[in-house]
Amino acid sequence: MYDKGHGYSVSIHYDRRLYKQDIAGSVAHARMLAAGGILSDSEVELIVTGLRSIREEIESGAFPWRDSLEDIHMNVEARLVEKIGAPAAGKLHTGRSRNDQVALDMRMYLKDAIVDICDGIRGVQLSLVDVSGAHAGTLMPGYTHLQRAQPVLFAHHLLAYFHMLERDLSRFRDCLRRLDVMPLGSGALAGVPYPTDREFLAGELGFSAVSANSMDAVSDRDYLAEFHSAAAICMMHLSRLAEEVVLWSSREFGFVTLDPEYVTGSSIMPQKRNPDFAELARGKTGRVYGHLMGILTVLKGLPLSYNRDLQEDKEGAFDTIDTLQATLEVFSGMLSTMTVNRDRMELASGESYMLATDLADYLVSEKKVPFREAYGAVKELCSYAGSEGKALGDLAVEEYRRFSPHFDEGVYRISAASSVAARDIEGGTAPRRVDEALRRAREVLDQGGPARAMGRSRGEAVT
Repeated sequence: MYDKGHGYSVSIHYDRRLYKQDIAGSVAHARMLAAGGILSDSEVELIVTGLRSIREEIESGAFPWRDSLEDIHMNVEARLVEKIGAPAAGKLHTGRSRNDQVALDMRMYLKDAIVDICDGIRGVQLSLVDVSGAHAGTLMPGYTHLQRAQPVLFAHHLLAYFHMLERDLSRFRDCLRRLDVMPLGSGALAGVPYPTDREFLAGELGFSAVSANSMDAVSDRDYLAEFHSAAAICMMHLSRLAEEVVLWSSREFGFVTLDPEYVTGSSIMPQKRNPDFAELARGKTGRVYGHLMGILTVLKGLPLSYNRDLQEDKEGAFDTIDTLQATLEVFSGMLSTMTVNRDRMELASGESYMLATDLADYLVSEKKVPFREAYGAVKELCSYAGSEGKALGDLAVEEYRRFSPHFDEGVYRISAASSVAARDIEGGTAPRRVDEALRRAREVLDQGGPARAMGRSRGEAVT
């Protein structure tokens, strides 16, 4: 049961993970106050030394957390008073509110998280490229409506996910650029009446700009909503790939075999190899979607400026960060260690009805038959072969001719390999095009992640 005085409003059990950012912001703020003559050199040295000591306590597990102080900011401030005394510690909060303090901490934390997520996405992309390169010539069935449609190269299929993740990186990069704004100096909502060098603070803390409006700065959580959106889309892409892994690793497909590290057994069926990690990724996607809806709902009715509702922005964000980072790590390992059953894939890709479109294209390109006429002839041909229980390759030329007089022995040259080779256009599945796509993907990976140029916050450096 919650304590009526504090329990319902306590956030320290989850916002304590902001300690690095909170301490880094306080160090930069103290140095700015010293530059403005509000703190003496000896006072700022005392404060910075005390804050460093607090960080060491937190990281060693010796810090005395107190729920009665509600959040990370008051816990650190109270401990600083205990360490260096009230006269010096009491000056640290000059020209600062918890409103702009928490806005700063969250932006710094999310900057670092996005860099880590981008690194995780690159890791999955690297696994996709490595598997694609190792199986560049492997044929597989391509699907629409989960029905076998046309043969493709396995590498072509995997590289589709490479490009999905590349778009995810672009979204996170855009989010990072927009959240890279320093809110400190906004005070509670109206700014502060002290000489505050906001450009100095931005430089100390690794921000590229300062906020333009103090009321917006303390209440803005657009960057969190945008982050949740990017994370939800990224998880959706991973969930789609997870679904394919689940299908491919089933006995019905048998296209891949997952490493034992990424499967589990059954409690009563000893033969089972359940793709639990892929299934969990599908399931965890829902919770990330939920956090996106959660932050949008928190924000939708808030008048300016700060409202305590905004305390509810953190738990969902932390869970989304943890979930996405863990999922990316799992996929990088799961993909890189799975065994590709090439023979099974190529056997399925050679199933003759998948070449129906190629038969129609043969009539069009070699016999100059209008496409709709060719399409109709091949459709009837497939119905006939099915009723006879025959594969297309088992039909005699005379049987082909029942449906179009233009068929000849050339139909026997059509195969899964020739079908793939014929798609020799930019973005197609022809071997030459897939080799080019692999080369470009490797170049993208060699250039490094898009977050690198933006960099992390300077929470480590300033302390």
